[in-house]
Amino acid sequence: MFKNLKLAVFIFSVIFWLPYFSGVCAENATPGVFSCGNLEELKSDYFKDNRYNEFVDFLSSNKDKLSAGCIDYYKAFTRYSQLKYLEEKQLWDDYFANGNTYRDQILENAKKVISETDTSSPLRLKGQLLLWQFYRDQQNTFGEQGLDELTADVGAYAKAADDPALIKDIADKLLASDEKPGARVIYKLYVNKLASGKISDAELKSVGAGFYKEGNLELAETVYDIYIERISKNLAPEKLVPELFEIAGLFVLSRPDNGRSSISPTPGTSGEGSIYKATGLYDMAYAEKIYEKIDGLGQKNSFNEESIYLRALNLEKSRDYKKAGEFYSQLTQLYPATRHFDEAVYKNAMISAYALADIPKARENFEKLTVKTTFSPQVISSFYQLGLLAQWEGDLTKAKGYYDALLKNSGDSHNGIKTLAQDRLKEIEENKQLSYNLKTFLDSTLKKENTPIEMGSSELKVSSFILEKNQKVEVSVLANLPESGCNQVEVQYLWSGNLGGAAPIATDAVFEGAYPESGTKEINTVIVSPAGITDSSFIMVDVY
Repeated sequence: MFKNLKLAVFIFSVIFWLPYFSGVCAENATPGVFSCGNLEELKSDYFKDNRYNEFVDFLSSNKDKLSAGCIDYYKAFTRYSQLKYLEEKQLWDDYFANGNTYRDQILENAKKVISETDTSSPLRLKGQLLLWQFYRDQQNTFGEQGLDELTADVGAYAKAADDPALIKDIADKLLASDEKPGARVIYKLYVNKLASGKISDAELKSVGAGFYKEGNLELAETVYDIYIERISKNLAPEKLVPELFEIAGLFVLSRPDNGRSSISPTPGTSGEGSIYKATGLYDMAYAEKIYEKIDGLGQKNSFNEESIYLRALNLEKSRDYKKAGEFYSQLTQLYPATRHFDEAVYKNAMISAYALADIPKARENFEKLTVKTTFSPQVISSFYQLGLLAQWEGDLTKAKGYYDALLKNSGDSHNGIKTLAQDRLKEIEENKQLSYNLKTFLDSTLKKENTPIEMGSSELKVSSFILEKNQKVEVSVLANLPESGCNQVEVQYLWSGNLGGAAPIATDAVFEGAYPESGTKEINTVIVSPAGITDSSFIMVDVY
């Protein structure tokens, strides 16, 4: 009876574990095929109950049944996952008692995987990825080298193996870790692998559109880059241009179209890409990259009214102010009847004043709007800006005239800008200086002696550039401060402009506002450190 019981247990054990060990040698037998039995499934069973130590014990006790690479990879991955779990759950007793041991095991086993496999093995790539993730988490100086080695191995794997899915998975993980340059390189290897097969141009374009819909802009752009490279060899410029506009149209930032579903290009032009979207993913730098390709084709009148506007808008929101101003100017010169006239002239004036410190050009553009008899939000704001420049220059009579004209022509609307004008008039009537924050901003951007200061190195950000009325917007600034040794530099943020009803104090690097009325709203900040003014910046948001 006892012997029969032992035999029964043995048979049961074989039947139970057989699925996990079947095919375990395929790792060495078939290059490029990832097969460590059913260890991935078994790992999930252990991990769901956080039985990390038990899984490591299981791997160690079955070293004769599993390949060395499989054992080493899963040991390293298990210890890495265990550390993450301990950190997340703040189980500090285990973390501090055994953390160094776990880290040593991660390094030891991950390096073994890499040494035991060649570049045709998925295990090697997984080991390299795990090693890089570990270095990154530990802020180890080997992180950069680890990324280089991972990228090189993925490149070799892409040439030798037939499985592009692993390549994409690695790129996804790099992107999730905010390693965008590395992710883009590996995405390109993935797309090249796809494109090296029998895939048509139309299918490749469809793949790019699919990744865009998934929200993976990095991968979509990589696919579109290869698609554009392909079609550029075969299509005549007049047929290539519409394709490029169509792709650029996915990535541009565009404003709501006020009920229009699309806008037809001007007759005789090929300015596609003028379809508006109120929502969607965008990458303004990528859109401009494609616009530059269109420019390089030398096709006359490629850009029409709407595509010039979109290009200027994207450059402006990218803070490429000089180039944005050039295209806003081009728009109003080529299309003086454009429905974007007031916005384009006003923004060109704002850029001239606060990005380029060209007061005469700024004043010239503001004055183009103040002579109009239809008072759009940009016209009303131009009265305010002219008054502000005059007040800053000390011509209080002229400043008062502009503020009075603003109040006279604004009627019952434009209450936000009216409040700002009334604040300025009160300063003049009481013989006071401009508001300190506002004066500091004007001094830092308009005074000639301040031009050597390297402005714009800090990043002023908004949660959305295009707003609906009363939509909340978060405004923040990321200050790039000089090195200060071990001490943290304390800074102040002097906010001014149209802040959407908010009143942030000097220690607020972030605030939230909302605008009940349409128009272009400027937000200014000056960053002040103990050493003085560090930076100055402004940004514009549009409310519809």
